[in-house]
This record gives sequence, structure tokens and C-alpha cells, in this order.
Amino acid sequence: MWKLYALLSALFAALTAILAKIGVKGINGNVATAIRTAVVLFLAWGIVILSGQLKEVKVLSKTNLLFLIFSGIATGLSWIFYFKALETGNVSKVAPIDKLSVVFVMILSFTCLHETMDLKTVIGGVLIAVGAIVLVI
Repeated sequence: MWKLYALLSALFAALTAILAKIGVKGINGNVATAIRTAVVLFLAWGIVILSGQLKEVKVLSKTNLLFLIFSGIATGLSWIFYFKALETGNVSKVAPIDKLSVVFVMILSFTCLHETMDLKTVIGGVLIAVGAIVLVI
């Protein structure tokens, strides 16, 4: 099931890039980020409330909370820089370069989380990196 969710994530990320590029036209990227963040906030809490998962907030450990806060900060900074790039760059170049995050995730997951590195994963990461470099040149 995780593969379907990952594919849907990629599809919606693609839609996000196109819709964001249209939406950021003529406005500041920070304003666009704030609007997008508000929508995500309402959507996420709406899902939690409607699915009856609000009680799970009580079982969060300090570690859960701390790392989710750090993750939120990283997400916010990522979105701010993404919208800044979209303000002046072509979405067809900005989005693939943004996907270098996949390569960074691979490197960090191998070094920090000690996940297993296999040949297919390394080759895929190298191809993503090469593709981003081609777009930048």
C-alpha cells in the first residue's frame, strides 16, 4: 500500500508545483506560503478531527513533539524557498531541482538512520542528482 501512497504523493506534488506557479504570479512568495500553510493546517486538523484521532495528541512523547516541531520548521523553510524560486524560475526547472531533496534524504537516511544502502537506491539517487545538474547547467 505504501507504493500507492508514494505515487499519489508524487502526483499531488506535481499538481502542487503547477498550481503554486500559477498562484504565486504577481504576489510575494511569503504571502503565497502563508496562504498555502493555512490551507494545509485546516486540512490536516480537519482530517484528524473527522477521523476521531484527536485523542492521539495526548500520547505524544517529548521526542515526538520536538522532532515534529523541527520537521515543521524544515517544512516551512522549504516552502518559503520553493516559492521564492517559483517567483522567478520556470516550474519545469524549479521542481526537479527541488526533488534533489530525494538525494539528500537518501544520504541522511544512510548516515543518520543507518538504513540499508543497496545498489538500486544508489543508482537512482545518482540519476536524480545528474538530472538536476543537467537542468542547472
